[in-house]
Amino acid sequence: MTEQWFIKQADQSGSITRLAEAAKSTFWGYIGCEVVKAEENKSTICLEVQPHHLNLFQLVHGGVLATMLDNAMALVVMQAFPAEKTVTAQMNVHYLKSAGLGVLTCEAELIHRSQRTFTLEGRLYGDDGELLVWGSGSYRRLS
Repeated sequence: MTEQWFIKQADQSGSITRLAEAAKSTFWGYIGCEVVKAEENKSTICLEVQPHHLNLFQLVHGGVLATMLDNAMALVVMQAFPAEKTVTAQMNVHYLKSAGLGVLTCEAELIHRSQRTFTLEGRLYGDDGELLVWGSGSYRRLS
């Protein structure tokens, strides 16, 4: 699914294709996140939960959920400034419901932007469409 999406988007945004290729060897690739959609000011990613994503209670580890939220929101920022470095300055995570094996989907949207700072919100859903996590984050341009 992801490779076909990237090929389709290559005509519209070579930067997303390059970003996806570069990310394979990073923490993003290790976790297993995939881009579903990347538009101006919005992104959607997904993750097929594997046993190594679970905690001892067989629930998705909170760190995996927070990582997905951070990745989805950061993707929006990276699209806005693909040639510049940005970092997470602050992130709030609200865990609302637990999940186990299945596919998780995370949507992020830009809600405010200044010269150097971006504020976003994200929502992470389980297989059943239930809201599992809501969060917000601030991202800062380094240059």
